[in-house]
Amino acid sequence: MSFNIITLGCKVNSYESSVMKDILIDHGYTISDDDKADIVIINTCSVTNTADSKSLKLIRRAVKHNPDSIIVVTGCLSQNKTQDVCNIEGVSIVLGNINKTKIIDYIKEYKNTGKQIVDVKNILDKNIKFENMKLNNFDHTRAFVKIQEGCNNFCTYCIIPYTRGGVRSKDRESVLIEVCDLVKEGHKEIVLTGIHTGHYGSEFKDYKFENLLEDLITIDGLERIRISSIEMNEITDNIINLMKNNKVLVDHMHIPLQSGSDYILKKMNRKYDKSEFIKKIEDIRKVRPNISITTDVIVGFPGETDELFNETIETIKKIKFSKLHVFPYSVRNGTPAAKFDNQISNEIKKERVHKLLEISKELELEYMNKFISKEVDVLVETIKDGILKGHTGNYLCVKFKGDKSLINKVVRVRIDEIDYPYCRGVII
Repeated sequence: MSFNIITLGCKVNSYESSVMKDILIDHGYTISDDDKADIVIINTCSVTNTADSKSLKLIRRAVKHNPDSIIVVTGCLSQNKTQDVCNIEGVSIVLGNINKTKIIDYIKEYKNTGKQIVDVKNILDKNIKFENMKLNNFDHTRAFVKIQEGCNNFCTYCIIPYTRGGVRSKDRESVLIEVCDLVKEGHKEIVLTGIHTGHYGSEFKDYKFENLLEDLITIDGLERIRISSIEMNEITDNIINLMKNNKVLVDHMHIPLQSGSDYILKKMNRKYDKSEFIKKIEDIRKVRPNISITTDVIVGFPGETDELFNETIETIKKIKFSKLHVFPYSVRNGTPAAKFDNQISNEIKKERVHKLLEISKELELEYMNKFISKEVDVLVETIKDGILKGHTGNYLCVKFKGDKSLINKVVRVRIDEIDYPYCRGVII
């Protein structure tokens, strides 16, 4: 039987889709070459209203294009809005964010009964453990490794704790075995990912995220470790010291700011103020002066006046991020912020998103221009028409002439010019 997997949302979803793909291939299923397949899996996202709408649209399209197929819906939308998914005629199997590794069992059961299966666990049950997953056939140059699940922060705007549950972590040995196996398969770069990655090990007695990093940097053949995202207050002095003394940890960190206003940060239930955030960035740059620090910013949070938005702009410019990921605040029913007064209009949100995206491009170009005439190490990922493309440790996307024998190798390149959003250079 053939299958397709449609993935929306975050890197964790991408990883979990890759795991399901591995499992299906190992059991004799084949990937479809076109839109039609015997089994279609939609791994959904529910982080915003737009994500909900997109997920529902793709589910309905899959049902329409594959009327005789087994349609599986899993992920955050089905966890958050189970009944809405079940009510879509043609959906065969509805799972939440637990038991994705048992995808074969659900398919076999449906083939036997022909009746809709709904198995969405109570994600907030404190007895739920980390669902151990291992990726065997990652087909990209860099490989993602999910080390952690869930979040305990309960920011007032965020639905994720209700769709992913509390913090739980993959055990040390399983992480190290998975990374070692991926390195043996030729992967030069490992991206550590999770819902709240820096909270890894918070339920363990004597083993935290910094301890995991200490173990990973010793693995022979592993040239780069990248952290997909980490909260400011999870970057410990020990992690900064590891960055100072070990180049395997790349020159890039994604650290969500969300707002540059202390008033809004407090309303968001973030665990820091802007002065603490700025101080942490300064500490990081003392050991990594040229590090790329990217961030997330939410605009239009309830009560965000023009003055408070301008305060966020000032904070962003003071920190000098190298790129912004900008999101308009999205009302998520069930979260405290959905009931806050002074909700912001969509028109104002769009204006503020546009303004920050303009600032983001300015910051990107300012950062990129620092590297003109500099030599950088590029991990080559793809080739098209004789032009290689890859990323540096600080996540500059670089294009240069070369041949396909260099794919998945680290190449020394001199950057000659900026062709936004790319850097262009020549092999040294």
